Amino acid sequence: MDAVDHINVDVDALEPCYEFYRDTLELELVRPPEDFQGEHAMFRAGETVVTLAQTGRAENWDERGLAHPLDKAHLAFATDRERYESLIDEVDGQFPKQGPYDWDEFEGFYFLDPDGNLLEVITYDAPDGERSRPLLTHDDVE
Repeated sequence: MDAVDHINVDVDALEPCYEFYRDTLELELVRPPEDFQGEHAMFRAGETVVTLAQTGRAENWDERGLAHPLDKAHLAFATDRERYESLIDEVDGQFPKQGPYDWDEFEGFYFLDPDGNLLEVITYDAPDGERSRPLLTHDDVE
């Protein structure tokens, strides 16, 4: 395989997820919902297309069902340090142990989209100064 071409994400309600992926994650819109006969929207993250499909089979996880983000499969988006920190500020406080995590060569932070699909944002960029948050590690997994 050469690359991941696209990923479909199940959602229960397209509109709030569409707005979240467009406005919060700032993914590049490829095709809006009105381009489809069904309830879909397509975005691009780098070379990979992320398609939201309103199937009614979203994960619907929340802080009660998610003891630790490593309990569940997820999508991870890479970005620069500035956008990473901005997104953390926006989605922090959803559940315990969101991060950030020290994954050796990169830092990661977990969060949920409006339908409870687990996502991660990572950065390979070192912080400009001292870290404002302590980094968690695998040792912090219960």
